[in-house]
Amino acid sequence: MELKPGYKQTEVGVIPEDWDVRTFGELFKFSNGVNADKRAYGQGIRFINVLEPISYSHIYGPEIPGRVTLPASVVSSYTVKRGDIVFNRTSETDSELGLAAAYLGSKKVVFGGFVIRGRPTDESLDPAYCGYALRAPVIRTQIISMGQGAVRANIGQENLIRVVTPIPPLFEQKAIAEALNDADALIESLEQLIAKKRQIKQGAMQELLTGKKRLLSFSGEWKVTRLEDVAEIVMGQSPNSYNYNAKGDGLPLIQGNADIVNRQTVRRIYTTQITKRGEAGDILMSVRAPVGEISRATFDVCLGRGVCALRSTNDFLYHYLIYFEPSWARYSKGSTFDSVNSGDVKAVEICLPIDTKEQTAIVEVLSDMDAELIALEQRWEKTRDLKQGMMQELLTGKKRLL
Repeated sequence: MELKPGYKQTEVGVIPEDWDVRTFGELFKFSNGVNADKRAYGQGIRFINVLEPISYSHIYGPEIPGRVTLPASVVSSYTVKRGDIVFNRTSETDSELGLAAAYLGSKKVVFGGFVIRGRPTDESLDPAYCGYALRAPVIRTQIISMGQGAVRANIGQENLIRVVTPIPPLFEQKAIAEALNDADALIESLEQLIAKKRQIKQGAMQELLTGKKRLLSFSGEWKVTRLEDVAEIVMGQSPNSYNYNAKGDGLPLIQGNADIVNRQTVRRIYTTQITKRGEAGDILMSVRAPVGEISRATFDVCLGRGVCALRSTNDFLYHYLIYFEPSWARYSKGSTFDSVNSGDVKAVEICLPIDTKEQTAIVEVLSDMDAELIALEQRWEKTRDLKQGMMQELLTGKKRLL
């Protein structure tokens, strides 16, 4: 394939002619972390020794959960300074092995034995850029291929020094980091807004579904009734596994949480033996651990033994059961798996307005909140996908910020 003018073929693919290609060994001086006595953990200086802070591309300090007490002489040898890169040294999954994050904080922190520190050896790297670039596919592919170990994959300094990376000029690194940081800021603002809207909805459910707050024009009585009196209940029954298939023959089998995403059914496994049928629109509830989680059947399904279906005249019950989810702990039983049976489900008492118009009005308020949350979550997903596309183009030089 003919190269575009201004680009060159390298061992890390096609990159701009004015970009360099260097190994990690040329860019960083690597060090392994300190293995402290277990009694030293819990208090003291912030301590990077777990994946949690490294799961983000940049670390600022306050989000680091670990603490350790170490002698001053040890602290000085294992300090993480602004601009250092920390790598996750060991993991059970490829996606987390060697994951890197740039430390951009000002507070003194140290790093532990599950982490490798990479300290830049010159000023050719922008720290914020590194936090993004060292997660690019061209880097992750190399690191993952070097992982060793049967149960947990491990990576060492001798592996990292061989990783090869493209390096843009410093001014372009800063421009790329600024563009991606702007995308991160938008993603974070959406996450905060979503969290706020969820809290508002939770408060509305607490008030509207218990009668603590009444909608205008409603003042009628509420009643306590058993679940079996307001819904048709269909307990699931698993088919013989011999009838399972992935070809789409029969109906999708809903066994539990593996077949639910965002409170909606997904097609994963099919069965030609339809033991108990769930209909599109049914409320589905898990009856095995975790008990009580609510979802909606978005198409006809076969109900496995891990779920039951509930059918009612309006959506008040759907919202009420979501509110009721935490209360199932007192009904569940079982030494290995928490579970409830049909008798438990039927006997659950719920409180609801006698006036079905009030039920409908409450549903409309909560459904509007759900619609707003769904729209925000979709916007968040699109923004996150846009950032991933930006990374692919900017970190390979396909798109230039000049």
